[in-house]
Amino acid sequence: MTITPALPRWSLILPALVFLVLGGSLLLTAGWYAILLTAALFAGVLTAVFHAEVVAHKIGEPFGTLLLALAVTLIEVALIVSLMLAGGEVTAGLARDTVFAAVMVILTGMIGLCLLVGGIRHKEQRFGLQGASTSLATLAALSVLTLVLPNFTSTIAGPYYSPGQLAFIAVVSLVLYGTFVLVQTVRHRDYFLPAVAASDEEVHAPQPSANMARISTGLLLVCLVAVVLLAKSLAPALESAVAAAGAPKALVGIIIAIIVLLPEGLAALSAARANRLQTSINLALGSALASIGLTIPVVAVISLLTGWQLTLGIDAKSTVLLLLSLMITTLSLGTGRTTVMQGTIHLVLFAVYLLTTIVP
Repeated sequence: MTITPALPRWSLILPALVFLVLGGSLLLTAGWYAILLTAALFAGVLTAVFHAEVVAHKIGEPFGTLLLALAVTLIEVALIVSLMLAGGEVTAGLARDTVFAAVMVILTGMIGLCLLVGGIRHKEQRFGLQGASTSLATLAALSVLTLVLPNFTSTIAGPYYSPGQLAFIAVVSLVLYGTFVLVQTVRHRDYFLPAVAASDEEVHAPQPSANMARISTGLLLVCLVAVVLLAKSLAPALESAVAAAGAPKALVGIIIAIIVLLPEGLAALSAARANRLQTSINLALGSALASIGLTIPVVAVISLLTGWQLTLGIDAKSTVLLLLSLMITTLSLGTGRTTVMQGTIHLVLFAVYLLTTIVP
């Protein structure tokens, strides 16, 4: 007789408590309440990771990782759009800063931590080379076309695209991301399937019921919305703390990007510890691809409709770091095997990225 698992009570109660704390921030503005908001934020992240794993176990790979990446990105896009519409032209560089921070955090921080922890625990880990190569090729094309090329076009002096160029790049971004999703889920799904790891108890656990998966899907979306709204609520206090420390304002964007990416980051780290590095790579690179492939077309449409000039090109220092990160990631994932060496290199790059942000 098969025993169907049930959702633990804490996974049902915590989302309601998180939204209760979030609602309280509309009435209470005391400094101590920021601590409560931070606790609620981490509770929301941990609950989101739990429900994401339930859904992933039900629908299988790579659909599980794709669902989490799309859910986080769609909510992130909604937040960016709301801030742009509320802030007007002064937020013209918001999408660029958010996307660049997300890509750098993923390529250097998230992937580096997964490779290091997985290497320490399992010495050497393997993954499908075809899936990683497909993801990296798509990410390199999207990153350079949206964040670097605007600095070198001449119709309008960078870091901007002309309206015609912006519309074309928006369509190209959608085509590239749409084709990638088709390849990942239909045409070449086997490229992105992880090898079954004997140490992964989740592989041998009974599948959740359809009703349990539906509940987890709903609660996953609820938790992700709460995480993004909590990050937005904490932003003013965070900006004040960064300003008081004398650090550049760009650091705020990096911290918020890390917070928003926490659910995916923890899920990727958990998979790496279980010797399922393919799942970690699917999550990390899929998140970066969704961040660019969905954010840029949406903000491009807003720019074209409102007449605002959208700032896309990054500065020279950021360009060097982006291209170096893409090159190192391509080399690290170019053999289908990784050790602690690759993880260390990525984390060193992440440290350099943080240092050059704080001390330009």
